[in-house]
Amino acid sequence: MYSAEDIKELVEKSLKSIQYPDGPSELYAPVTYNLSIGGKRIRPILVLLSCNLFTDRITDKCILPATGLEIFHCFTLVHDDIMDKADMRRNQPSIHKKWNVNTAILSGDAMCIESYKLLCYAETAKVSDILHSFNKAALNVCEGQQYDMNYESKTVITEDDYLKMIELKTAALISVSTKIGAIMGDASSPDIDRLARIGRNLGLAFQIQDDIMDSYSDSKKIGKDTGLDIANNKKTYLLTSAIRHAKGEQRKQLMSLLSDKDIPLERKYAEMKEIYDNLKVRYLAEAKVKEYFSIVEEEFKAVEVKPERKRYFKEFIDSLFERQK
Repeated sequence: MYSAEDIKELVEKSLKSIQYPDGPSELYAPVTYNLSIGGKRIRPILVLLSCNLFTDRITDKCILPATGLEIFHCFTLVHDDIMDKADMRRNQPSIHKKWNVNTAILSGDAMCIESYKLLCYAETAKVSDILHSFNKAALNVCEGQQYDMNYESKTVITEDDYLKMIELKTAALISVSTKIGAIMGDASSPDIDRLARIGRNLGLAFQIQDDIMDSYSDSKKIGKDTGLDIANNKKTYLLTSAIRHAKGEQRKQLMSLLSDKDIPLERKYAEMKEIYDNLKVRYLAEAKVKEYFSIVEEEFKAVEVKPERKRYFKEFIDSLFERQK
C-alpha cells in the first residue's frame, strides 16, 4: 500500500526523468520550468491512490499515465494564466510573464502532446478505455474554460450556471483521474463509476475552495495573486451567492461594481469583500464544500474493497477538506 506522500515522490521522480529534446530550447525550457516549480500533484496522486485501492502493482504502466494527467493539468494552467492575465503561479512568474505569450502558447501545446504520449504507456488492453475517458474530460475542460470566459462579460449568472461551468472546467479532470486509476487497478464497473463520481464531487468542492482562497487567502500562502477573480469579474460561488442574496441598495452597489470598468481595482476589491462579508457568502461557500465532501464520503463507503485498503485514500481526501480551514 502506498501513502499520498509515497505516491507524490513517485510522481516527482517520474516528472524529473522525462527527457526532452535539446532544442529548440525556447519550446522546452518553459516546459521544464513549469514542471519544476512544484505543485500539489493532486490529480496524479488521485490516479495512483485510486489504482492502489484495487492492486499493489504500481508500476510504470500506472505511474507514467498518472504523470501524463499532471502534465495536462499544468498545460491548462499555462493557457489559463494567459487568459486571466495572471503573472504569478506558485510564487514564480507565469510562463507568459517570464518569456512571452507566444512562447507560453506553444510550450503549453507541447505539454498537451506529452501528456498523451504518457497516457499511452498504460497496459495495451486498457489504453483505449483510458484515452476515450480522457478525451471526453479534456474537451470538457475546454468547454468549461469557454463558459468561464463567456461569463466574464455577463453581469449576472445563476448558481446552476456556475456549477455547470466548474463541473466541466475543474471537476471533469479530477473525475477522470480517479476513474483512470480504477481502470488501471482492474476495478469492477460499479467501482469504476463510483470512483468517477468521487472525483467529480471532489473537483466541485476543490474549485469552490479555490474561490474562497482567491478572495480570502494570502497570496504568498497559495502561490498566486489573490483578488484576480474580483478584478476580472470571474463568476465564483461567492459572487453568485452574493447576487442571489443582495437586496435594495446593496444589490445596486454590487451591480455597479460589476459593470464599472473604470473603478480602481483596490477599491473594487475592498467594496466587494465588504459585500461578501455582510452577506456571509464565505460561510455559504464553505457549507457547499462540506456538502460535496459528504457525498464523497458516502460514495467511498460503498467501494467494494477491504477497509484497510481505504486508509491512505481516505487520509488524502480528508487532507483536501482540511485545506479550506
